[in-house]
Amino acid sequence: MSEEIKAAPIRNGTVIDHITSGQALNVLKILGVNENTIDSTVIVVMHVYSKKLESGWKDVVKIEDRELDQNTVDKIALIAPQATIVIIRDYYVANKFKVDIGNHVVGLAICSNPDCITNKGEPIEPEFDVISKNPPVLRCMYCERKLTNISDNLL
Repeated sequence: MSEEIKAAPIRNGTVIDHITSGQALNVLKILGVNENTIDSTVIVVMHVYSKKLESGWKDVVKIEDRELDQNTVDKIALIAPQATIVIIRDYYVANKFKVDIGNHVVGLAICSNPDCITNKGEPIEPEFDVISKNPPVLRCMYCERKLTNISDNLL
């Protein structure tokens, strides 16, 4: 793979690199980007070669004029555990870090079990133990159901 894919630089904003291949559209969903909310440049690169990833393939999302809050970064970590967040200011890297899934997740996803107490209208925030970080697998603290299709259950 000698070809290099280049995407235009952004002046200020966030680059989300090393996204699990195929997850860029889910990242856009987490960011709340859709046809009604685009007011800055958004660049999406999907299924490009990466020497750094075990799978060999990655997605990249660049969003201008936006820096991510911790809640958003935590959600991205659940679907792209090897992602890197790069904060760009005036075309330079101001901050760069890898996402991190802790051992316990609270209030980021809903349990997929319709009979779980967290889905019965009770004032209980969904909580999960992280039983695998790559690929991410969560186990509900209340009903013990494993959540593997996390992108469909994000809050």
